Amino acid sequence: MTHKTKFTRLLALCMLAGLYLSQTVAVQAQAAQDEEIQKMVGEVSADNLRTLVEKMVSFETRHSLSSTTDKKRGIGAAREWVKSEFEKYAKASNGRMTVDMDRYIVKGDGRRIPQDVEMANVVATLKGADPNDDRVIIVAGHLDSRATDVMDAKSKAPGANDDASGVAIVMEMARVMASRQFPATLVFVAFQGEEQGLYGSRHMAERVKKEGWNLVAVLNNDIVGNSYSAEMGIHDNTRVRVFSEATPSNETEEQARLRRTLGSENDGPSRNLARYMKMTGEAYVDQIEVVLGYRPDRFLRGGDHTPFNQQGYAAVRMSEMNEDFDHQHQDVRKENGKQYGDLTEFMDFEYLRKNTAVNLATMANLGRAPQTPEKVGVLTANLTNKTDLKWDAPTKGKKPAGYYILMRETSSQTWDKKFFVKDTKVTLPYSKDNYFFAVQSADELGHTSLPVLPVPVRQ
Repeated sequence: MTHKTKFTRLLALCMLAGLYLSQTVAVQAQAAQDEEIQKMVGEVSADNLRTLVEKMVSFETRHSLSSTTDKKRGIGAAREWVKSEFEKYAKASNGRMTVDMDRYIVKGDGRRIPQDVEMANVVATLKGADPNDDRVIIVAGHLDSRATDVMDAKSKAPGANDDASGVAIVMEMARVMASRQFPATLVFVAFQGEEQGLYGSRHMAERVKKEGWNLVAVLNNDIVGNSYSAEMGIHDNTRVRVFSEATPSNETEEQARLRRTLGSENDGPSRNLARYMKMTGEAYVDQIEVVLGYRPDRFLRGGDHTPFNQQGYAAVRMSEMNEDFDHQHQDVRKENGKQYGDLTEFMDFEYLRKNTAVNLATMANLGRAPQTPEKVGVLTANLTNKTDLKWDAPTKGKKPAGYYILMRETSSQTWDKKFFVKDTKVTLPYSKDNYFFAVQSADELGHTSLPVLPVPVRQ
């Protein structure tokens, strides 16, 4: 069946269901494009990313237990440099971007922390332009590095790809976005303590929970700048992985019962954030496929998104498609003529540019969108082969211009189609037995909120 034939049949069904073409359009489920976001994406520079990574490598080690007083070597010098760069970017924000060294004490655990130590996350916050919009979006990477022995704080640990690449993404995004305005607040973070046990992200996740932030998304970037796997002989700079948990870590018994009833185990907030990242990133960035990893992280591994998941927040991890373990968690050395170590020469900065652009497009589109619709429900009073959805407009932030209804078959990995409506209810000529649905708020430029799945309600 041709696309034209499919559209004609779909349009006929929509008209039969009373959906007017002036208000509802069925399209493939991809993001609309905003010229300003396109411009931001175009400002991301592979050369800038290389310069940032090379500077981080120049500190020789960024181990969390390395020197905090040496001006040229160690984690302390690296933190101060990131802070100074954020402060340079902040000058373009007219006072809306502030920079902070968020210090905290990690107690000795007898494992990877031999004694109490002060650590610090470097944080740049771009305050939202709408005082009625309290949403917060975080993009992050970890600044610390390691050699083969995770307790070796003396040897060279350049950490070019793990994870200067992720911090470079965060810094380049802060540079590009500092001069722009977004209704939501954007937070750019370089975590410390990841290699010793996710200490920086755990500290921030707990702080976010304690202070009651309306944190809607965390984009964690870790090992994102290499496109070649020496082990497999694979070179792939057109795909990047995004990992997400399927169901919320803090799911209640009642929520678990409803999930089992609906079969929605593949639709937790983090999983739908990953779908959003794929939909938006691929719309704005050429020659990149966002591959959805349907597990919380790589096999038996974790990252700085994990503490946010544990606190109940939507958080995902981006990581390169094929890791190169000869240049990850390795002492810098040559054996039998082969170079080991996490060095800049083994990175692909054009690949890193594309991955940065995917993050930027996601954060910008979400940051400019209205807040999510509220009380989204699917009506269940009557048995019918149609699907009746209703919801309330968001009570905070700007008023949506309308809403997108997302739809996919129950076996589909991503949203297949979407419908635009201006009302806060809709009847679709598709059975809720056969499809999953979700609702997004949208503004007049097509910026969309994260999707909200409906819960069963009776009229």
